[in-house]
Amino acid sequence: MVQADQLSRPKLRKRSPRRAGTALGWPATVIFLAPAVIIFAVFVLLPMITAFSYSFFDWQGTARGAFSGIENFFTLFTAEPFKSDLPRALMHNLLLFAGAMVFQNTVGLAIASFLYKRKRFKKLFQTLYTLPYLVSPLVIGYLWTLLLSPLFGPVNALLKAIGLGELAQPWLGQPSTALWVIVLVTAWQWLGFPILLYGAALGGIPEELTEAASLDGATAWQRFRSITLPLLTSAIGTVSILTFIGSMEALALPYAMGGSTGSPAGATDVLSLMFYRTAFESGASNAIGVSSALATMMFIFIFGVALAFTSIIRRRERKLS
Repeated sequence: MVQADQLSRPKLRKRSPRRAGTALGWPATVIFLAPAVIIFAVFVLLPMITAFSYSFFDWQGTARGAFSGIENFFTLFTAEPFKSDLPRALMHNLLLFAGAMVFQNTVGLAIASFLYKRKRFKKLFQTLYTLPYLVSPLVIGYLWTLLLSPLFGPVNALLKAIGLGELAQPWLGQPSTALWVIVLVTAWQWLGFPILLYGAALGGIPEELTEAASLDGATAWQRFRSITLPLLTSAIGTVSILTFIGSMEALALPYAMGGSTGSPAGATDVLSLMFYRTAFESGASNAIGVSSALATMMFIFIFGVALAFTSIIRRRERKLS
């Protein structure tokens, strides 16, 4: 009877989980992704395409003139002040990236390792380190400008109070220190992000690996160099790539601390400030065309270097697996 009953029942075909998920998931996927795609297209993709098209035309104010080809790009390398300002601004961006990356990948990793081993007050310190990251760079820049003021700033006052008055100086008023102050402030503001990222990456490393190395007699430094550091390759690559993108696009903090001209004497000038001056302060008849060409070159350079970094990191990750 049981066998007859089973034979009389229609056999239900089991649907493949992948096919079922695809059939039910595509409408929901489109619905959830549509707002983000629309916002990205309107506020990011469309301005990028527009700026790219503007760079190939001659402009008379806001009136588009004749097609000029790549003449606007040649202007950046052959005409003043672009010929002098462009290499200097690019070098400042690269120094900003190098300083911030070294600071975040050393101090950030050290703090993350220290907090990872502590249980008490861990959340508190993570929150405190992350707070500057949540504040606008303009506010951070103006606050540090007041703190470093040679007239009433507390930094110089503290140095004089503890007997180090010879170190008190106009930090943002001389070319030898202005850029490095911006580098340190930038690294300090973004320090919370690598701390959180490295803390999460450290939590994903199996403890069995370090315990086995300890039993084999490996020191703490040997365990960190041979086990922890290679397994942090993905996190280090993410921090480095995002630091590069943020440093090359830096505008608010250099503007707040050095103005649109990158004072003093252009020591804090960066590519975004150069773009801002060209587009809105130069008063040139073809400001739209030249500034669009500069924006296009910045995008190509940042995208190309970030893509190369990503490729290198992925190759190293494959070697570890």
